[in-house]
Order: sequence, then C-alpha cells, then structure tokens
Amino acid sequence: MSMQPLLIELGTEELPVKALSGLAQAFFDGVLDGLHKRGIAFDRGDARPLYTPRRLAVRLPGVATEQPEQTSEVLGPYLNIALDANGEPTKALQGFAAKAGVEWTQLAKTSDNKGERFVHRSVKPGARTAALLPEIINEAIAAMPIPKPMRWGDHDYGFARPVHWLVLLLGKDIVDGEVLGVRADRMSRGHRFMFDKPVWINDAGEYVESLRGAKVLVDPDERRARIVHEVETAAQASGGTARIDAGILEEVNGLTEWPSAVACSFDRDFLAVPQEALIATMEANQKFFPVLDAGGKLSERFIGIANIESKNDAEVRKGYERVIRPRFADAQFFFTEDMKQGLASMAEGLKTVTYQAKLGTVADKVARVAVLAEAIAPQVGVDPALARKAAELSKADLQSRLVNEFPELQGVAGRYYAAVENQLLEVANAIDEAYMPRFAGDAIAPSKLGQVLAIAERLDTLAGGFAAGLKPTGNKDPFALRRNALGLARTIMDGGVDISLAYFLYMAVELVDNAVNNVRDQRVEAIAERARANGLSVLIPSEAERLEIGEATRKNVLVKRAFEIFSFISDRLISYYEGLGVDQRQLFAVFEVGPHSLVDVTQRLKAISEFAKLPEAEALAAANKRIRNILKKVEGELPTAIDPSRYTEAAERDLGDAVDAACNDTDALLQNRDYVAVLGRLARLRPQVDAFFDKVMVNVDDMAVRNNRLALLKRLSDRLGSVAAIEHLSI
Repeated sequence: MSMQPLLIELGTEELPVKALSGLAQAFFDGVLDGLHKRGIAFDRGDARPLYTPRRLAVRLPGVATEQPEQTSEVLGPYLNIALDANGEPTKALQGFAAKAGVEWTQLAKTSDNKGERFVHRSVKPGARTAALLPEIINEAIAAMPIPKPMRWGDHDYGFARPVHWLVLLLGKDIVDGEVLGVRADRMSRGHRFMFDKPVWINDAGEYVESLRGAKVLVDPDERRARIVHEVETAAQASGGTARIDAGILEEVNGLTEWPSAVACSFDRDFLAVPQEALIATMEANQKFFPVLDAGGKLSERFIGIANIESKNDAEVRKGYERVIRPRFADAQFFFTEDMKQGLASMAEGLKTVTYQAKLGTVADKVARVAVLAEAIAPQVGVDPALARKAAELSKADLQSRLVNEFPELQGVAGRYYAAVENQLLEVANAIDEAYMPRFAGDAIAPSKLGQVLAIAERLDTLAGGFAAGLKPTGNKDPFALRRNALGLARTIMDGGVDISLAYFLYMAVELVDNAVNNVRDQRVEAIAERARANGLSVLIPSEAERLEIGEATRKNVLVKRAFEIFSFISDRLISYYEGLGVDQRQLFAVFEVGPHSLVDVTQRLKAISEFAKLPEAEALAAANKRIRNILKKVEGELPTAIDPSRYTEAAERDLGDAVDAACNDTDALLQNRDYVAVLGRLARLRPQVDAFFDKVMVNVDDMAVRNNRLALLKRLSDRLGSVAAIEHLSI
C-alpha cells in the first residue's frame, strides 16, 4: 500500500485566542476520525495539531493513497420466502436480485438462528484518498465547537473567522477540492509583516520548515518554547526572574507567529501599590510577563512579547511602557484614596450593599461569619476575639476603589489596608487567607486563624445558598456552592481542623434562618406601616407568638437543611477523592459509618486503604456482608445479651473468646482514632470467623441458642464496622 505525507492548512483571519488550541485539536481529531471511518490507513507518528493565529493545520507523516477494497454484504429473504414449492424464485427473491443488479442464481446463501437465507456479496475497489479528502475536511469543520460561526460575502456557510486560503497536499501533489469556497493550492502565507508574500510548499513533509523560513513557527510547542526562552533570557539580563503564568503563556502563544521579547520598565514609585494589582494589570490586560527580584518581589521590570523582530526595539518598548502607565496610575490613585478612607469606614459601607435579596446585606453576612468564627476558634486553639476581629474586617475591602477596579484582589487588598493600619499581622493575613483555596488545586489557608475564617465564610455561604433556594442544578451554580463545599472540606481535612461539621452546619443554618426571618419581618412591617398610613387595620403576630407556634417545626426544618448540606459536601468530597484515584468502595465504606468530623474521614480512609491490602480483607468483608444480611432478616429488636454458657459448639466458643479479646484490644485504639491498628487487630479474627460459618448454624430451632448467636454476630459486626462498613470491599 502506497503511503504519502498529508498536509491540510486552513488559512484564516485572526482566530479567537482563547479558543485557538481547542479549535486546532478539534480539527485534527476530526480529520483523523474521517480517515479512520473510511478505512484509510495512516501513520500518525508524533503528529499533533499545528496552528498560529491565522491558520489551523494537520500534517501526518503517512496516509494511504487509497482505501482498501470495499466489501459489502446485503442480506436477502429466507429460503421459505424466496423460493416457492417448486424451487422457483418468488417475487421477493426476484426483486432482491434486481436491486442487487445480478441474476438470482448468482446470489450466495448464509444461515443464522432463523434459518437459511440469500445474501448478495460484492467487492469493489477502494476510492482514492484524494477524492475523499474534501469531504473529510468539511465533516471535520462541521463538527468543530464554534458557537457563533461568522459569515462573509454572500456565502451561506460560516466558520470561526473568514477563510482565505487552503493548502491541501498528499505528498507533492495538490489534492483537487474546495472547502468553504476556497480551492486547494500549495501556496501558504508567511508572516504578515516580515514575509508578506505567498510561501511555496513543495512537499507536505517540508511544511514546518518552509514556514519557519517565512518567519512563521507553526508548531505551538516550538513557539511556546521560544517565548519561554526569550522571556527568561530578557529577565535574566535585567537582573531578575520572569513570572510566567501558564494561562498568559498560552494566550501569548496564540497571539504570535514569530515571538520576540522586549525588555521594559516602569516608574519605581508604582511599586508602592500592591504588587498583585500591578501584576494583574500586566498579565490580564496587556499579556506582559512581570520580572521578580531575588526575594520574589515585583521589580520595576517587565517583558513584552512582540509578534515581530523589530529593527527599532526602542519604539516598541516605548509603546509598551506608554500603554501600561495610565493603568498603573489608576491603581496608585485607588490605593491612595482607599488608605485615606480606612477599613472601618469601608466596613460601615457594607450596610448599604445587598448580599442577596433573602439574606440581607453584606454587613449582615459579615456579622454571621463573625459569630461562627468566634465559635470555631477555641476548638482549634485560636483566640476567639482575634477571630471575630478578622471576620469583621474580612469583607471591608469590597467597598474599596481598588477591588472595584480589580475584583480578583478581594482579600489581597484588605490585607494591605490592614497592614497599613497596623492591625495584627495574623488578622491582616487572615483577611486574605479567608478566600483560599481560590481555585481547584490552590493551597488552603496556611494559618489557623485563616482556616477558621475560611471555614466560617464557607459555612455561611452554603447555608445561605440553600436557604435562598440557590442549590446547584446542572451547570448552574450562581453562588459557587460546589466550589465552596469542596473548599470547606479541604480546609478542614488538610488543615487538620478537628471540629464537628454537623454541629457548625446547624449553627450556620440557624443564623441564616434568623436573617431570612428578619428580612421577611422587616418587609411585613413595612407593608403594615403603609397599610396603617392608609387607614387600614393590620394584625401582625408578635415575635413570641411566632416562636411559640413554629419553633418545633422550625428546628425540624433546620436539621433537615443542615443534613442536606452535609450530604452535599460529602458528595463533593467523594467526587474529589475519586478524582485522586481513591477506590469508590472504600469511600462508600467510610461515609456510611457517618464520621463525626472530616478529619476523621481522612484517618478512616487511610486505615481502610491499608486494610484492603491485607490478605484477610476480602474474606472478612464478605463475612460482614453475610452477617449484615442475616441480621436484617431478624424480626423485631435484635438481641444484644451474650451468655457464654449457651455456646454449644467449639467454633462458636472460639469466636466468642476471639471477639471478646479483639474488643478489649481495640477499645482504647478506637478512642484514640488509631484506625489502622484497629483494622489490623480485627484482621486476626479471620480464622475464627471462617470456622464459625463452616461449622455453626445460626438459625436453629432453640430460640435461646439462636438469639445468643445473633447477639454474638451483632457484636462482631459492630466491631468490624467500627472504622468503616468493610462489607463494601466485598466484590
């Protein structure tokens, strides 16, 4: 079979940078899928999507020049329908043969479970790959994720951007075809400024090298490596180290065809502004790379990437420095004005900012978080007064000019303002740490005070979201409750914050319910006031009357809501652990026993993971599953009293003694949460458990003996399941 390199290049106007790599991958996958579906052999080698801002390309080192022979098999009527009593063809068989274009005597026969039937088999030569490629490309384009295709000219088709050229080569030959109104050719395009003329592609295998000679790096990996090298070299020359954010690197990679670094600087006076604001401006708005000094602090240097090798770098540098100055000046002004205002004044302004219609203002939320933080603090050795202070200042910067301009600096700005006001360092840091983890994979708050604040903040957000009816549905999660649930769980577990989550969830739910009732009562009172002003009589029950009527019902509702949120957090946690590769059976085993804290979850997971490696694990898991099934069938209350004098079998007595010893050995271990040691000790019960089930019948006629055996099994099962429901490990 003849193989030739294949090149497809779709030349366009500048493609959307954030979608560029995804579009290139989809185009690449679509072409490969089209070849595969048509049975066209190809050698992928190390091929990958190739792209620049103005082109999407697929280059494969080897593609078969034609399909293999195409065989087809069409099933016809069964013999009892196809032939009459004299063995002559019926109209059904004649029609089938005519459709196949052959005499009925040329048809073959085959059999299945219903009997023998006629079949038409044919073989035809495979089509030439060149004839199929335009169709393959059009299919690949149609399948690309382009939410709003553009249309140009008077065409009825669309694409992400208007298409201007098409290179389609199989080996050295141009493949005749048309895609999106453009005829295939071998002429690509070079760099818009440094090589503004057509580029002859002699052979598909020479594509990358030909474009490199035209000042276009079409391989995104090569382009990315050049950007990193250029940036790092320029930063080192200026005496610092470049901060290269992966996201910004990808955007710059999607904006350039021939990247070239330009070292720039700004006025040192701007360094008085929080460096996070300056970095945010450089990265998000201008796609520049900040330069850090030896201590990891922002210096007055930065690196811009031009899409051209300029003959006058000074002019490019001047332009980059000029465009960044006004944004830095704005940040400097905002920061200076905010410091004049002060955190206390900002916090006071939160009383006029609505947090959520049913939940009151941001100041109301801060008050609830302060109560929670103060209650959680002593559980982890943090000063409650310090926790309250940090909570009361935690949202003040939302009223700052700096955060209004840079929303991503929430908490960061507060930390700076607290430091300027000489607040305690722990308090200033906690204001920032309360937002951690900010994204998937981010670290949790490093300090205990920061962890307390992060937990309290998320408890209130979850309780508020559920109370306001904002539970996530499908892809909709307006309060980011999924992220908050996982952030809460990770902070508790990774931080070793050993608190009762259920208790503080109920506390958060109750605080939110009070807020909801307060908002509702204020609205009712306002309506009543308007009614009285119009001469109408309105009867509103007093607070005492409302409490007396609904307190019991209210508590039931709040308990259910707290349990619902706990289950929601558990589901997020299970998904998180599954993503880390933890066995789903082990997760279910731990969560079924209802650990009293999330730190306890971590300890139990570690223990059952170690237990699952033991040779006794499978047998004991199966035994506990069997025991649970036996106990489920018992009508009425399960017996719990064990009388050793009623043991009638040696295996029964041996198990009773072994269970007594195991319980005595593991009581203190359970108290100290040494779950690994507990399960290790229980694993030694396997011989007695196996012997019991081999030699002892549980449901005997003698009720006293039966109940005694059931009580023994219950005690054994309770202890086997004291760390996790190990029966889930049984296949």
